Amino acid sequence: MKTVRNIRGLALSGVAALGLIAMTPAFAESDYVTGNGPISASADLDFEVNIPRFISFQVGSAGTVVDLVQFDVNGNDVGNGTPVARTGGAAVPVTLVSNVGNVTLSASGSNAGLEDGTSVIPWSTIIGSSSNAAELPVPAIGGAGTGLTATNGVIDATADWTFQYANSDIVAAGTYEGTVTYTVTAP
Repeated sequence: MKTVRNIRGLALSGVAALGLIAMTPAFAESDYVTGNGPISASADLDFEVNIPRFISFQVGSAGTVVDLVQFDVNGNDVGNGTPVARTGGAAVPVTLVSNVGNVTLSASGSNAGLEDGTSVIPWSTIIGSSSNAAELPVPAIGGAGTGLTATNGVIDATADWTFQYANSDIVAAGTYEGTVTYTVTAP
């Protein structure tokens, strides 16, 4: 019986010792100096800032509104090859801010093009241009995408995109509609 009590006592002593080790406080770096004349003490302190990866991309008005880019073709001009500017002529503001390094900007259109029932105007008839083509060009709808280069891992670019309808073919009368989704992707 004494042997069992001694083993229990040793076990409890071991657990208590482990508890004391676990409770040992961590000490900050310190320096203690004594002496005559000029003296100094120093201690280090480590700092860390964690920045998350992000992409902020806006095409058109702020918020959740999807802007409409509309073209009204004059009846006498249908299919004459003269591009038609956006009704109202306003440019579409675009902003891209990211800290993920180089990114790819692409555009995909709904369906095969702008549709009115079974009639289709191909996306290739929509011509886009950018006020800042070097940093934020208008990507071709349905194309492979355009690579955008970051500086020190950051892209902070704005542009005004303008659009025209090529008006190169005579098409059936109607209101042709579709949506283009612009996407920024990072590896």
